[in-house]
Amino acid sequence: MKLLFSLFLFILSYYTATAQGKIDGFYNLKGRSTVVLGGGYEDSNGYLAGNNEIELLREAYYLSIYGAYGITDDLDIIASIPYIESGENKNLQDVSLFVKYRVHSVKKKNGQFEISSALGFSTPLSDYEIGDLNDIGQQATVLETRAMVHYKWNSGWFTTIQSGFSFKFQETPNSLPATLKLGKATTNWYYDIYYDYQHSFGRIDYLGTPSPQNFKRFAVDFHKVGTTLFRAINDEIGGYLSFSYVLDGSNIFLGSTYGAGVSYSF
Repeated sequence: MKLLFSLFLFILSYYTATAQGKIDGFYNLKGRSTVVLGGGYEDSNGYLAGNNEIELLREAYYLSIYGAYGITDDLDIIASIPYIESGENKNLQDVSLFVKYRVHSVKKKNGQFEISSALGFSTPLSDYEIGDLNDIGQQATVLETRAMVHYKWNSGWFTTIQSGFSFKFQETPNSLPATLKLGKATTNWYYDIYYDYQHSFGRIDYLGTPSPQNFKRFAVDFHKVGTTLFRAINDEIGGYLSFSYVLDGSNIFLGSTYGAGVSYSF
């Protein structure tokens, strides 16, 4: 079923800590499009000010729209727009645009080995406020590079490893991301588990000394795990559930994020 092989990436990526990697190993066929509408809830039970956990709670809600189009069988263009509510802060966050290209593909006896690369760009869509712990972003403009190795067995099982560099303009620290994902894609079902990591360069912390005056300069690190379950209803429509949990890091909320949504492929 074509829908499963034109799946989503940005259904969870409303915020830095829920990125789940910026590209995946599945492509739309030439001329095919995928649209995903999603939403979710973040339930945070603590905050890491630098490496020190403090008792700060936060709830946040998000909606997102994601679209992908197959320019060729090996070249996708991808866009996403999230809307977030966190306390009094509610607005459109950052639009993301990516171009993903399958550089190399080799058919093996028991599966398919592929290498992909991607170039992306994100920038704020609104003048959302920053300066407190209900911030919905860092007002950062980011140039993204990614490289990915993807192997899919004939049984449907797959594994994906990706990394790259996030060059952030102005004052927000650059970062190094990495994601490991394991899962299975069958005719009607898709599911995965993943580990997501980010290391930011620079060491400006919340509650640090001297006290930071500019929240854009925070260095956000995280270790996160998550899972996604997708069910195709027919050749065009499907639905998903997702869960992720931030385990550790710095200048980030700890806790769970729950998501759900629908996709349409045409």
